[in-house]
Amino acid sequence: MNILEIENLTVWERSTGKVIIPGNSFAVKQGSCLAIVGESGSGKSATCRAIMRLNKPGLVQAGDIYFKGENLAALPEKEMRKKRGKRLCMILQHGMRAFDPSCVVGVHLKETLAEHFDWSRSDIVENMKHAMETVMLKHPLDIMNSYPHQLSGGMLQRVMIALAIVLEPDVVIADEPTTALDTVSQFEVVEQFIRLRERLGNAMIFISHDLGVVRKLADEVLVMKGGSIVEQGTSEAIFRNARHEYTRYLVSTKLALQQHFQRLMGV
Repeated sequence: MNILEIENLTVWERSTGKVIIPGNSFAVKQGSCLAIVGESGSGKSATCRAIMRLNKPGLVQAGDIYFKGENLAALPEKEMRKKRGKRLCMILQHGMRAFDPSCVVGVHLKETLAEHFDWSRSDIVENMKHAMETVMLKHPLDIMNSYPHQLSGGMLQRVMIALAIVLEPDVVIADEPTTALDTVSQFEVVEQFIRLRERLGNAMIFISHDLGVVRKLADEVLVMKGGSIVEQGTSEAIFRNARHEYTRYLVSTKLALQQHFQRLMGV
């Protein structure tokens, strides 16, 4: 059963008419992880922001976005705001951009949860404290009282994952969540995404150009180039028997880098 169905999604620039996404269609199965891969500028992030209806004002979109059979594209903005967070949760590439730099992290968490739950302040703090501990964040109360710039990128990503645990969304959209992190933090954050899926059993869209991460997380893979979908299939099929030349190029490049690293390390 599909939880999300995107039909003929088109995104273009209002001022120039330049088409960024030329009428793509795909679906996300209930409980599965769909990875969207491709080089920078391939349209991965624009696609997922379009699903959330969060693209910049200079971009226009058309097409249908069915979530559990309901067309999100037809909803008034007030109704769409109710879906964001509680039903569809987006975790951004740069954790710093998700938080207001003038406020401590806890303010954002409390405002977000107050939008969706009729909880007291102490309930919100207790639920966030527990979720932050489950993603291996020490001293959660201190973190909630810290400004975003006082926390590392990896910590901010885990704070957003903890927020998703509390919200229990049906779909998590992660936009290159490991790109800005060092290798150790990347590993830790990917592990937390795996645990998040195990805990919630939700569907996930994971945007990445790191095919190693994709292979570990994804059930299905969608490959984009120049805004268009050039190939899609199961993770196993994409990595073992890619049909499109561009997909084969991405996979072979990843393998070459991996083998080079192993030679350097003497593995």
